[in-house]
Amino acid sequence: MKRIITLFLILPIFNTIFGQSIGSKDSLNQVNLFNKFKPEYEKYEKQHGKYIKTDNTKMHYLEWGNDAHPTLVWIHGTYSNAYELYEIIDQLVKMNLHVVAIDYYGHGNTAIPNKDVSIYHVADDIKFLLDKMKIRKAIIGGWSRGGSITTAFYDTYPDMVQALILEDGGSVAWDIHAKSSEITKDIEETKQYYKSKKTLVFDTEFEAYWYMYNNWGIKGKENESLKKEIFTSYARIKKNATGKYEINPGAEELTGENTAEQNIAIIYTPFTAKHSFGATTHQLNPKIIYRNLNKPLLIFDPISKNDWFDFKNENTELAQTHQPYITHKIYEETWHGVKDEKPSEVVKDIKTFLTQNKLIP
Repeated sequence: MKRIITLFLILPIFNTIFGQSIGSKDSLNQVNLFNKFKPEYEKYEKQHGKYIKTDNTKMHYLEWGNDAHPTLVWIHGTYSNAYELYEIIDQLVKMNLHVVAIDYYGHGNTAIPNKDVSIYHVADDIKFLLDKMKIRKAIIGGWSRGGSITTAFYDTYPDMVQALILEDGGSVAWDIHAKSSEITKDIEETKQYYKSKKTLVFDTEFEAYWYMYNNWGIKGKENESLKKEIFTSYARIKKNATGKYEINPGAEELTGENTAEQNIAIIYTPFTAKHSFGATTHQLNPKIIYRNLNKPLLIFDPISKNDWFDFKNENTELAQTHQPYITHKIYEETWHGVKDEKPSEVVKDIKTFLTQNKLIP
């Protein structure tokens, strides 16, 4: 069950639907903030948000900094979007970086294509964007599934990569801890999970945010961290065909996490999965892709008790195999979202890594 649960931990879902009732003091405070920040978000989107029509989709991305500086392309995690960089973007730009954060299919403001696509198609989209920008080489990085897409980009376009940054994803195969002896048990537990899983549709935009606030680790955040979560939420919430609101509509089906059958397929029989996007994530084998690594690679590796993303041993082995190219940073008592929990340390480590490899002054 440990491996099955990893599919859902990026945005944890607890047993409550809304947590506190709407009308509580906390909810009224969040209503005020949700309404207050909306004009600021729209202004920010006009300033930094852009679109490009690739061969696969009309891709949305955010752009900051001077494009004469070294470029960092950032790829978000599952059910997140380009705004996940909001809290640390000013510090990255101060490093004299040109930063581009994309939204991939079904996330943020990028639609799901009307054809089967994989994480390698996202790599193609990024290459298309860099070509249009006349950028020959870039630092490529990502969180969780975004790390897997980063690795897929390196696999396909290694000559365009100056360095890589992997935030708890992309350095180790997703299902490396799978055991054949536990397949029957895992399948049964997956089916049980989906029996109790609820379809989330909301009457208002705020109700969708209020659900995320109570169930996705937003509650308790303050200041710029909370503003980042609200900005990210604006980009997640979309109106459906019936006029109701959903969170990342269509994304669960794309990733193969909308039904037990699809979830089981992407893990055990990926070539039979309905969508290649989720399947190719699970098929990715970083150990093979990085077999001839000759570019600097920074791995953020969070470690905590009951850590479902415990790849410390595998990351240590990878780093030892590819000395001196890999910098392996272990974050003790830190969960999956490293830059959310320890933004200052992440910024410092990125700066040190890029400086030591002479990518920034």
